[in-house]
Amino acid sequence: MMSNPKRLHPAAMIFRVISIVRSLIFAIGATVIVTMGNDFFNYIVLGIVGLIAFFIITSVIEWLRFRYAVVGDELRIEQGLIVRKKRYISKNRIQSIDLTQSVIHRLFNLTKVQIETAGSDLSTDASLSAVTLEEGQALRKELKYHNGEAVESEYVDEIEQDEEEQYTKETISTKRLVIAGSTSGSIGVILGLFIVLFSEVERFIPTHVYDDAMSWFLTQTISVLIVLALIVLIFLWVLGILGTVIKYGNFEVTRYEDELYITRGLLEKKQVTIPLKRIQALGIKESIVRQPLGFATLYVEIAGGEGGQNARTFIFPLLKRSEVKPFLEKILPEYQSLSNEFIGVPNRAAPYYMVRASFLPVVVLVVTLIFAIDFWYVPFVFILIAMSLGWLRMKTAGYYIDREHLIFRSRDFSKDTIMMKHNRVQSIQLRQTLLHRKQQIATVQSSILNNFAGRHAGVRELDYEQAKRIADWYSLQKRIF
Repeated sequence: MMSNPKRLHPAAMIFRVISIVRSLIFAIGATVIVTMGNDFFNYIVLGIVGLIAFFIITSVIEWLRFRYAVVGDELRIEQGLIVRKKRYISKNRIQSIDLTQSVIHRLFNLTKVQIETAGSDLSTDASLSAVTLEEGQALRKELKYHNGEAVESEYVDEIEQDEEEQYTKETISTKRLVIAGSTSGSIGVILGLFIVLFSEVERFIPTHVYDDAMSWFLTQTISVLIVLALIVLIFLWVLGILGTVIKYGNFEVTRYEDELYITRGLLEKKQVTIPLKRIQALGIKESIVRQPLGFATLYVEIAGGEGGQNARTFIFPLLKRSEVKPFLEKILPEYQSLSNEFIGVPNRAAPYYMVRASFLPVVVLVVTLIFAIDFWYVPFVFILIAMSLGWLRMKTAGYYIDREHLIFRSRDFSKDTIMMKHNRVQSIQLRQTLLHRKQQIATVQSSILNNFAGRHAGVRELDYEQAKRIADWYSLQKRIF
């Protein structure tokens, strides 16, 4: 039993400084760029150096004053730079213990230990930013298996060895990861970052070099410019694929008796524990690119989590739609009751969906007619696209219920199917406007626990009798099966 107070590894000071500097990097960078070349630049540099020195000193003091220990049925943590804080976390309150190894962690054979407790109060969670990998694994065993009883280390190792042999695992191939990266849509994000980065780097390019490059660029033919643009897009697309492979490489999900255990990552290795009792809903996401190809991503909505970071956790990066049910039967049988027999919204709901989708393009069209009437056809094309999207959303929307589960299906751009168990639904709300009442339709919305704000799912403009059927299922006032 780890009853002696311990310090974090000295590398924790480095992680602390890096974390602070990273959070301020944009402010520091913007200040440096704005003041570069004027009389205040030297003072700004001295100020930044002094600030970093201050961060280093405070990080050293914080490291010296940080202690942790496992005493009896508690994890005890003492910390504080000015005000000394003592925290006592009962093992019975601990929900999950996650180990994360960044590149720097792996260089020093260290790990970060993230401990999450029941509830959403951040003050009850704990994080050990840098301990040795051996210490992190020992702490995980201690807090996971020791609940008021002393268990020998050899016995814990036997338990884990039996689990490795007994329980079901699923992994993903490199080919599937490449497909996941190719269809993830991350190229848009990377392109945006690339443009922002180029706009900043442009300041440091010598004027004559920049002018020569632009002169050459403007003298090229359209075909050459198109080829260059395609090369850039392919490069960014490949970067997106590499990012996915690095993030989800060596992915493995294991089903234990009362939890899911996920490991992933080539550079940053993460080990995530998801207690089944914290799972509030299962989601199946099919992007507008992946759906025609028959692929989907599985995720779970989790109650709790530090700052909402882990409220939605992907339990498998990419599956064929036909593979989802067999996967759930092995890994998450509590949510295997999938059905394709969804009850959709009536056709009289079509105007609502199409108006909502095309509202912004219509506003743009009006502005264009006032100020640039020659280009009226541009927003008009977008109106047609938006109305088509609204029609697609209406055709996607629907629900399915059985004795234990409620499933909603909806779409923004991606098709999202979310399944909730009856005892996880916190509330069901029916809403009707005056027009809704005349047309006998209603909007249904469910709520589940998901950190502070909760997670909502539902169907808009559903037939009123079907909406009442969902309400009756939830309230148990009327047997519908």
